[in-house]
Parts: sequence; C-alpha cells; structure tokens
Amino acid sequence: MIIKINAQEALEGEGVVVNRLFPISGRMNCDPFVLWDNFNIATGQGFPDHPHRGFEAITYMLEGGMRHQDNLGNNSFVSTGGAQVFCAGKGIVHSEMPAEKELNAGIQLWINLPKRLKNIDPSYQEVLAKDLAVTTFQGGSYRTIVNTESKITLHTAINYQHFNLLKDHHYQLPLDQGLQAIIYVLSGSLLLGEHTIEATQALLIDAETQQDLLIKATTDSEFMFCSGLPHKEPIYQHGPYVD
Repeated sequence: MIIKINAQEALEGEGVVVNRLFPISGRMNCDPFVLWDNFNIATGQGFPDHPHRGFEAITYMLEGGMRHQDNLGNNSFVSTGGAQVFCAGKGIVHSEMPAEKELNAGIQLWINLPKRLKNIDPSYQEVLAKDLAVTTFQGGSYRTIVNTESKITLHTAINYQHFNLLKDHHYQLPLDQGLQAIIYVLSGSLLLGEHTIEATQALLIDAETQQDLLIKATTDSEFMFCSGLPHKEPIYQHGPYVD
C-alpha cells in the first residue's frame, strides 16, 4: 500500500519553522518512525535545552551545521553531510543550535524504542560526512546514513539514505516484506508507478510483499529514503516524550 502525503508547516523551538510529515493531526506516526521534520534554521533560532525520552533521533545535515550539547557532557558540531544521533532512553536533556550562517537545513528523524528498551541509559554519537559512505551510479549518487554497515548504531534496524538523481534517470530500491518506508522529496520531482511527488511531499509505503521500487526523476531531484520494521507496539507520543 502506498499513500501520498504533504508535509505541513509547524513551529518548534525558538522561531524554527519545519516541514513536518508526522506527527500531525490525523497522522501520528509511521511505525517505527515517530517524527519527521525537514528544518531550516537561521542564526538566532534553534532548540535550547529541552528533555526527551523513549526514542532515538538522527539529525542529518543537508547544509550548514548544528551544535549539540547535552547533560551527558557531549558538545559537538556537525556540518553538511554529517549526523548527530542520540538515544534518549530513560531521559536526556539537550540543545541543538545552528551554525552562524543564514542557512542550516536538515532532517530530524525519531525512531521509536521498543518497550523493553524504554529505560536504557541515554547515549550520543557524532558521525562526520567523511564517515558516511557515498555510492555513485549512472545518473546519480546516494549517501548511506544508516544500514547494517554504517558507523551509526541504533537499537532498531533501519535503512536511511540521501539520494541525488538526475532528470530522466531512475534507481531501483528493494524493499522487503513487512517493512514501512518513506520517500521524501527535498527538490525536484519523482515518479513511482502512478505516483508523482515533488518538494515537501512524500510516499508512505507499507510493503505487504517483497518488492522493488523503481524511482524515476522527471527533473534533477534530491530525496530521502528510509525503511524499518515496525515494532507493532502502542506508541504514546506527547511532546518530547515517546512512552
């Protein structure tokens, strides 16, 4: 099953406007994923100290940079192509503030922790762009943010990639039965079967059978792809907590 959706603007932190796929009214999550924000943060905006628990998060930088500080003592800065990853576990307090330039853009993705891991100790990982593999193919390239071989380790197995695809080229993505997947367009226009999606639009895919997703770019395009196996547990999300 494939559903086409549009991101909705939401205000978060101090003056930050995000394009949000979920959670929004009528669409709370895409198990195991519980939040998807495409953010663009200017100097003077950001996310001062605030708490979290019950999930893991990846902040992947598309442009500019972000500084992460937390109550575990971590203080790190990641720029374009890098990622900041934390496991909130039983509780963490952190801040995320942008670099001192006009455009600091990226994707923040929250992944639910299974119930048995909700009370584990929090942790943090910094992964620079040079440590995330880039693969080229005819007509495009992709950076692998998370898979079984990446330097990012999570408690939930997911695949997560950032693609660039030239006009009139295509790429085939295999998707195993039982997975939930998201294709989110950053720029350009993509065609998957009868579905066309453009910037800030996405396809949510429930793979009822094993399949290959043939994605074609109708213009030069940039998009994100992620997939994961649902925990199939109740998700109680309220503000910064996922219990």
